[in-house]
Amino acid sequence: MAAATRWLRQLLRAAGAGPVPARAVRRSVLGVPARSDSLGLAWRPSRCGSSAAEAPATKADEDSFLQWFLLLIPVTAFGLGTWQVQRRKWKLELIAELESRVMAEPVPLPADPMELKSLEYRPVQVRGRFDHSKELYMMPRTLVDPAREAREAGRLSSSARSGAYVITPFHCTDLGITILVNRGFVPRKKVAPDTRQKGQIEGEVDLVGIVRLAETRKPFVPENNPEKNHWHYRDLAAMARLTGADPIFVDADFKSTVPGGPIGGQTRVTLRNEHLQYIVTWYGLCAATAYLWAKKFLHRAPGM
Repeated sequence: MAAATRWLRQLLRAAGAGPVPARAVRRSVLGVPARSDSLGLAWRPSRCGSSAAEAPATKADEDSFLQWFLLLIPVTAFGLGTWQVQRRKWKLELIAELESRVMAEPVPLPADPMELKSLEYRPVQVRGRFDHSKELYMMPRTLVDPAREAREAGRLSSSARSGAYVITPFHCTDLGITILVNRGFVPRKKVAPDTRQKGQIEGEVDLVGIVRLAETRKPFVPENNPEKNHWHYRDLAAMARLTGADPIFVDADFKSTVPGGPIGGQTRVTLRNEHLQYIVTWYGLCAATAYLWAKKFLHRAPGM
């Protein structure tokens, strides 16, 4: 028995199980279940060596995943900045095209409404007379004044007056059709026709204006209210049904303005272009996060 006990203790020690109590070895040889110690724990072979070897490997895998995952932040920011560069280029080209269209020589208004789809923002010339009895009002609106807008750029408040655009049916004598003409801006106190009788043009006139197409309602823009004659966006189909005109819309130019009447030239050709600040934001975020990533993962101190 003693020899068997010594042999089993040597075998367990060679396997790395650590010091083995002689009583435990004897119970194992005799087939007696091991007793629990005073704390209620039974002796088992130690596995500390195996756990200590697995811990560094697990931590290394976690660090590697975190390193490449965080690299996605500067890479994504760089991609978004580059995308904004392309968007800015496209927007500048679009603005230049619109400005060239507006400054082009007027062409006769085509009789076919389908041809107007390629003429938006192009000047056209027509001859006819206004029907002031069927005026429509797009409101609220402010006066398009590039000089004032340039002075007030960046301000939180504006001195612009609130009012409406006066939309009047215009019968084209040469074409035999009736179109809708945005005669221009009037302040709120001049919306009613009887307050601006002097500006109600009678007889045939020659008119130059900018072709505009229908627009869809944007988010947060109220619905049009035909019953109250309040229009918030150009719904040409509804406007045409109410006035009996064709769904053709023209912004009269500034030269159409008469004393006491609406102020023409209310075509806004500037487009929102904030891509430069987006470029600075995304590239700045890319540079900052790339620096922090390199500092943490490429220049870490030995042993960290």
